[in-house]
Formats: sequence, structure tokens, C-alpha cells
Amino acid sequence: MRAAGSPFAALRDAAIVALREGLGVGPSDAELDEYREPAGDPGLFGPGSLVWRVHADLPVMLIGGFSALMLQTLHPLAMAGVADHSRYREDPLGRLQRTARYVAGTSFGGMPLVEELIGTVKRVHVHVHGVTTDGRVYTAADPDLLTWVHTTEMWSILRSYQRYSLHPLLAEEKDRYLAEVAVLGKRLGGRGIPERVASVRAYFASVQPELAATPAAKEAVAFLRQPLGSSLSDLAAHRVITAAAIELLPAWARRLLGLRVCPPNSAGIVPIAGPLLTRAVALSLGGLLRGVVGPSLVRAVATERVRTPAACAPRLARPGTGRT
Repeated sequence: MRAAGSPFAALRDAAIVALREGLGVGPSDAELDEYREPAGDPGLFGPGSLVWRVHADLPVMLIGGFSALMLQTLHPLAMAGVADHSRYREDPLGRLQRTARYVAGTSFGGMPLVEELIGTVKRVHVHVHGVTTDGRVYTAADPDLLTWVHTTEMWSILRSYQRYSLHPLLAEEKDRYLAEVAVLGKRLGGRGIPERVASVRAYFASVQPELAATPAAKEAVAFLRQPLGSSLSDLAAHRVITAAAIELLPAWARRLLGLRVCPPNSAGIVPIAGPLLTRAVALSLGGLLRGVVGPSLVRAVATERVRTPAACAPRLARPGTGRT
């Protein structure tokens, strides 16, 4: 038996607190209802897609999502839009929840929900524009910026899945996943979206000259590394997730941001042990979360929706309440 004060005990406590007290993990019961209709509607991807397989894994999405947010800060025009128009400092949890709802809704929702979420984002983007400190004009509706945000997000999720899921994708499946999610990026307005692993790597090589760790980017990353809660369990879980997110970043991105791979509370540890310990602790947290949460309720509700004939919609059973 592990000692009560061990890191693993702290991780267990963090998961229980986060999941049972609703610290932004999973949809509310009302939000689950959004996935029940229309009966028979597979949405953009459907149960047989790799999107449904990858995006149903909570630990993968948490680590990949944080890593994507850090990576996205490196585009000065995208970061200017966030710094000037986002309320992430005043309402960080709300922003994370809205982002999570968008990803889950467009992944598992029926087409009415998908169109609603994409339409909402497009309407918001119309009002996000301005001029950077060095005089460059930016707009969130810029197709190139939309491609940057989409590619960094989905690539980070894919890398997280390969590292922290129980069943990593094969080479052909990785390309298929990127091709599937490209449909979403195109609907949002992106152009030239990479649809293969090789294409993503070529894209990052081509865009790197435009990237920079601006003061706003460093401020945003520092903010992401601050836990939302104040308890020891909140701190433990957040440190694990952010350490894994940093380790997941491409090496060139870590260099730009001045970040080191360092496991939680690992002062003085030899450099080679940093990534290994980070992954080991993150894998332990992932297993703990899966054990506490169980299978994704969003995916379960969406699967029932797809399997229910339209004529049976009024009799659609309501799964148990809980958190995904």
C-alpha cells in the first residue's frame, strides 16, 4: 500500500476532487441532452471514425489540449487576438469549458449542434481583429490563422493519444485521423490544412519563421501553468498535466518559449530522467482518471443517438447521470 502522503495518493485525491466537485471536467446533464438528437444522425464523423476513438479519451484530451494552447501562443497574430479580446485571465475555467464543449460537440454531436457551434465561433471571429504592437493587422477570421489553430490543436491531441492512450494508432490510422479532422478545419474557414503526418511536419517547418515567443505568449504560458484551484490535490493534478503538456511540445517550440522538460517536484533530477518521469507520472494519472470516470458518457449518448431510428426518437432512453 502506498503511503498517504505519496505523489500517487495526491493524484488520486486530485482526480476525485476534480470529478466529483465538477471542476470543469465533463458536460452537465443539460449539455448531455444536446447529444441525444436527431436520432440516427452520425454528425460529422460517426461511431466508426478515429475522431470518436481519440476524442473520447479524457486524459489524452486534457494533456493534448493544454499542449495545444501553449503551442498556439507562438503565432504573434493569433496571440494578439487572444491577448486583446479574450477574457482568459478573468475567466480561465469558463474559457476551457467553452473550448472543451466546442471540441466535444463538433466531434460527437449531430449536425444541428455541429453547425450551431461552428456558426457561433465564426460570429465571434468577426469581432476579433486589431493591430499588433509592431503594426501588423490581424483578424481571427484569417484562413491562415484558422489553419494554425486547427493544426496545432489536432496535432497536439494526436501526439497526446500516441503517448498516453492504451492503444496508439498505426501509421495509416494517424493519417486517417488527420484527414478526418481536416473536414472540421475547412468548415471553420481554414485553407491548406495538412491531412497527413508528413504534411503537418512540412507545415510546421514552413511556418516557423513567422513564430516568436512574444511577451504576450510567455505571459499566457505562465498563466496556463498556474493551477485554477488552491488545494494540494488541484496543484498536484495541474502540475502533472502541464508538465506532460510541455514535454509533448515539439523541441523547437520549447526552445522558443524557454521551457524545460521537468517532472513535478523533480528539482535536481538528471536531464535524461525528466521526460521519462514526466511520462510515467502522467500515465499514472491517466489510468487513475479512466478508472474514476469510466467510458465517455458523451460518446455513449452519441452512439445511442446514431443507433436509434428517427421513428423511435420520443422513446430515446436516458443514460445515467455523471461526468465524462
